[in-house]
Amino acid sequence: MLKKGKKSGLSCPECGSNEILSDSSKGENICSKCGLILNDGMIDTQQDWRAFDSEELEKTARTGAPLTRMRHDKGIGTEIGKSKAELFKVSAGKRGQYFRIKNWQKRLVSSKDRNYGYALSELERISSALSLPSNLQEEIGAMYEKALEEGLVKGRSIEAVIGSLVYALSREYKSPRLMSEICEVSGVDKRDLGRTYRYVARKLNLRVIPAKAIDYVPRCATLLKLSDKSQVRAKQYLTQIKSEEEVSGKGPIGLAAATLYIAAIMNGEEISQRKIAEAIGVTEVTIRNRCKDIAKSLGIEDSVDKKMKEIEALQKNRLDEESL
Repeated sequence: MLKKGKKSGLSCPECGSNEILSDSSKGENICSKCGLILNDGMIDTQQDWRAFDSEELEKTARTGAPLTRMRHDKGIGTEIGKSKAELFKVSAGKRGQYFRIKNWQKRLVSSKDRNYGYALSELERISSALSLPSNLQEEIGAMYEKALEEGLVKGRSIEAVIGSLVYALSREYKSPRLMSEICEVSGVDKRDLGRTYRYVARKLNLRVIPAKAIDYVPRCATLLKLSDKSQVRAKQYLTQIKSEEEVSGKGPIGLAAATLYIAAIMNGEEISQRKIAEAIGVTEVTIRNRCKDIAKSLGIEDSVDKKMKEIEALQKNRLDEESL
């Protein structure tokens, strides 16, 4: 099979061309301009079997899963006796030996590996609840391993350390999570989480980046089940007002909530300030005040007021019809 492309550091000595053809069936590199054979008898690195679907490919493959930081042994360890169902495969005379080997494997696991394994399972649970991306999970796992090696976990709960790393690194990856969300999922007190977060960030030299309102928009839009159109429009609004004095120094989560509310009503989506406040965790007064600041900064006060009155009228008519 011929494949054409530029190979790094490989050029034809006759014509100087960099366009080299690779013939995997013959193991040759051929110049596409003059036809000179540059290399022959090369080792074929492709698989030596055929597979016509994913199931057949999985059965014939001779390699395991890729290395991952989400396992304490990077995914290459062996565990004896994951469940008692395996005992049906062992003869009665070998069951005693089976249990002895299983117990010895548990004894040989170091305390560091046990701690790291429990921490990664806790990280997986928190990540599932907060919908964290996989690359962020890998980074948090690597950072926890570093904290474990430096002895920062001693005297502190694993949940608090994991929660503090989630809070710090999620900002760096522009996918911030509120501390109240992390406390609710991890079961750690807010004061303990804040204290652990400041300690871990200082010891690991984590550069904590202040969260921006635009970073909260995707998360808030998902919680509110708003359309992609409203999400894009909210980001456009925040991009336009990022240098305005009316909103400087305001809380980013409140700005994101108010901008999403304006974008939703401008797109004709019916949503109340109370619903946004309950879903995101801010007060209705905050949303109302930020809406005024944002509308004034963008110069769309009249349009926003008109849309709000239309939606209020529709909601009132619907309530009247339901009462009848």
